Amino acid sequence: MAASLRFNPTSTPSLCPISTYKSFTPVRCGPRDNRGPLVKGRILSTEAIQAIQSLKRAQRNSSSTATVTPLPSLSRLIKSDLLAALRELLRQDQCALAVHVLSTVRSEYPPPDLSLYADVVVALARNHLKDEIDGLIEEIGSIECDDEKALVRLIKGVIGAGRKESTVRICGLMKENGVGSRKRVGEYVVKVLSKGLRRFGEVDLALEVEREFGGAPIGIVFGVGANDELDVCTFDHSLIGVISAFYDDIAYPFPPPAIDITYREV
Repeated sequence: MAASLRFNPTSTPSLCPISTYKSFTPVRCGPRDNRGPLVKGRILSTEAIQAIQSLKRAQRNSSSTATVTPLPSLSRLIKSDLLAALRELLRQDQCALAVHVLSTVRSEYPPPDLSLYADVVVALARNHLKDEIDGLIEEIGSIECDDEKALVRLIKGVIGAGRKESTVRICGLMKENGVGSRKRVGEYVVKVLSKGLRRFGEVDLALEVEREFGGAPIGIVFGVGANDELDVCTFDHSLIGVISAFYDDIAYPFPPPAIDITYREV
């Protein structure tokens, strides 16, 4: 009985529970290089990743064996996936695979943006694949000069790689697109193109580019006598010869007055 009434400190519950403190250390996970996060549907989709992997696999098989393994077709991909795969291959300096993707974009979604050609040309020049630039420029059917920023990047990339024939071809494509006859391009485009042509020794073509592609309109001042100005008319460069020939061939019934024809930029 006395043993049962003995105080046992371990049998009674503690009135003040022992509090335990837990500390949390935040850990942030992120990319370990300059590659941005891969968000599905925005940068690289699953289809684009699989396409890049299949292209690399085919390229490795071709390099390891004597037989050439054809690159897989990418026609099943939508345009956004093709463009994402193209940019990723350019970022990795996989220029040969990027050219293959660009050919798919050109065949499935013509015509491709000029900025895509500019990106590929810059990558080819960076990796010293200058001969590939000539083949790429040959495949361009026409050049739309609406995006002058991309046009300047394309011209700079071709000139920086030292490709004279490709630079001359770009001039021809711009003429076929109506530059010089129906439309004008910016002064900076003309300056870059003319400077590159002079660098290659094409001085006559550079002067033609300066005169036709971005020439400013000319004001013809007709003056009777020494100082009397009648009117100032604005004409294009191509009309100057026609107007001059008209005043040379006109027949006056009396001795014509002294007509001073002067040219000035307006």
